[in-house]
Amino acid sequence: MAVKELRESPSLSSLYPKALLGSLRKSGGNTLPGTEFVREGVVVDPAHLAAYNQVCGFRLDDVLPATYPHILAFPLQMALMTEADFPFPLLGMVHVANRITQHRQLRLDETFTLRVRAEDLRPHEKGKQFDVVSELLVNDSPVWTDVSTYLRRGGGSGEKTSRGQLSQPTANAIWQVPGDIGRRYAEVSGDRNPIHLHPITAKAFGFPSAIAHGMWTKAHALAAFEGRLPEAFTVDVKFKQPVLLPAKAAFTTWSEGEGWAFELWNARKPKPHLEGSVVAL
Repeated sequence: MAVKELRESPSLSSLYPKALLGSLRKSGGNTLPGTEFVREGVVVDPAHLAAYNQVCGFRLDDVLPATYPHILAFPLQMALMTEADFPFPLLGMVHVANRITQHRQLRLDETFTLRVRAEDLRPHEKGKQFDVVSELLVNDSPVWTDVSTYLRRGGGSGEKTSRGQLSQPTANAIWQVPGDIGRRYAEVSGDRNPIHLHPITAKAFGFPSAIAHGMWTKAHALAAFEGRLPEAFTVDVKFKQPVLLPAKAAFTTWSEGEGWAFELWNARKPKPHLEGSVVAL
């Protein structure tokens, strides 16, 4: 695999126009690029970490939430997926799942190496899916791994899965999700996809209103487990129906093996938003 070393984090303000151009030029393909983006000397800004924790519901601490490094990786992910040899346009892709493995606690004062690559292009019932793998390393040893699975709709050839009648579980908590959470999360994450920012821009992409970021819902769910999480664990989620803003959502958790399972539902209708698990390593 070819390695592309970056001295600094890519500029998101330049990558979004590039993503727009890619949506006009790219039509698909059957091969992912064999390039890994690498950035050394990655450090965390304490003020940015505090802002992220506040938006997502984590307490202020010098230990990083397991979802926070996804923010550090996001510019490299964007850079990878807007390269000319990337087969799919970034706009219009659907984030369908995310799995994060934290091998140990990560601290604010550490310096990391960040690596990002794409792999495992495979069929999906609604099109094609692939993984974007991001890793943080300390002294060449992985301490954190993030696998984000994306769907490119169209020409599906995978087998369809049967779905039974949905039954909403009893909620442990009700989330009152404000209408501006997409803009607030965009400020700390850099993910300014127009579907998250305003009803008008979301309608241009077929949504009746702005929708919450999937990684915000995952982070907010993980915050509910603070104080109970082991130092090493995997938190795995599948994103279901979008959270239309503003929203009232029902959050439920239960013990399962060496960890927990959790779900987020529309509080008014039997529509699931997210399902996930936390498993100790």
